[in-house]
Amino acid sequence: MSRRIAAIIRHGDYYQIPGAPSAHQPFPLNADGEKQAAESADSIASILRQHNWSLNPEIDCSRMLRGWQTAQIIADSLGEKLSRQLQLQSFDELAERSVGCAANLTSEQIRDIIHNDPRYTDLPDDWKSNSEYRLPLQGAESMLEAGERVASHLLRRMSALPDEDTDTLKLFVGHGAAFRHAAWHLGVLAYEQIARLSMYHGCPVFLEFVDDGCWQHIAGEWKVRSANSQYLD
Repeated sequence: MSRRIAAIIRHGDYYQIPGAPSAHQPFPLNADGEKQAAESADSIASILRQHNWSLNPEIDCSRMLRGWQTAQIIADSLGEKLSRQLQLQSFDELAERSVGCAANLTSEQIRDIIHNDPRYTDLPDDWKSNSEYRLPLQGAESMLEAGERVASHLLRRMSALPDEDTDTLKLFVGHGAAFRHAAWHLGVLAYEQIARLSMYHGCPVFLEFVDDGCWQHIAGEWKVRSANSQYLD
């Protein structure tokens, strides 16, 4: 029976507003990010050859510019290597955790807004890294909620893949924290691993989707996070 494998890929490095925790910043990849995306295509081409997997021609990506650019570089490079045309499809569901109407403000500004709003108590010290915490602002979500959204997308898209005679790989380009929390929802990571792990820019992690709805990590390295870091993307 043929296998279905999802490659989850964190976008490349990008230009950011200093001190702003929002992952909805609308800025492009920097030079390092472009290089990371190109290297991602090389590693995907290598594993396709190694395992004789076929590649689904549709690459799912975040609507954030850095996600789309990463996917476009991968599509162009892989398409050239494989002599075939690859297409991008962008989805809101692959976005990183939203901080709602506080998007693209600095951490200090967000803390001041909550402090000065008589409806709310002050933010907890770990508000940015707490998987279950959601800002009390319109449009905000927790990282677990973002992960559930991404997990649902992965499940829906992988379930819809056509039956093939060969093992099939499908690419998903998005954001590190949302992917890690999705991996917990899918049973790939334990809850305590979410805070200990991150994702390398442009380095795919390969998850096999099994027919009974189970998932398993089969290739690609998670990044081990330093003890004092806070995961945002």
